Amino acid sequence: MTVTKLLRPAFAAALLASVTACGASSVPDVSGTTPTASGSAGTRPSADPAPVALTMPDVIGGNAGRAYEQMSSELDMTFKDASGQGRPVDDPAAWKICNSQPRPNQRITEFPVVFNVLKVEESCKDTDQGRL
Repeated sequence: MTVTKLLRPAFAAALLASVTACGASSVPDVSGTTPTASGSAGTRPSADPAPVALTMPDVIGGNAGRAYEQMSSELDMTFKDASGQGRPVDDPAAWKICNSQPRPNQRITEFPVVFNVLKVEESCKDTDQGRL
């Protein structure tokens, strides 16, 4: 048996794999959704797309930093000092959430979402924000 005969199955497998890989594309096939020049039927995006319906999660009492990490890709959010002192919230991980606007489980209709926060060691009960 010659080396050529031994390599034929491996060569055939490599050739088949490369042909199969060449047939695949990393670019999505949009031919079914692209309107043709004649305007024939095809799936077209709606002129009035449905709005994204988001519901405010219940994060009251939770860490503001963790809430930011979990929701930052979904929500445009702002952290506001609930003490009324106007302190900047530079590190949300050092703050806890006293309440939110909109309230938990309500539909989000305006952005940014506002989280009223206090330092972790402070009590939300001591502020007007904690009673809203």
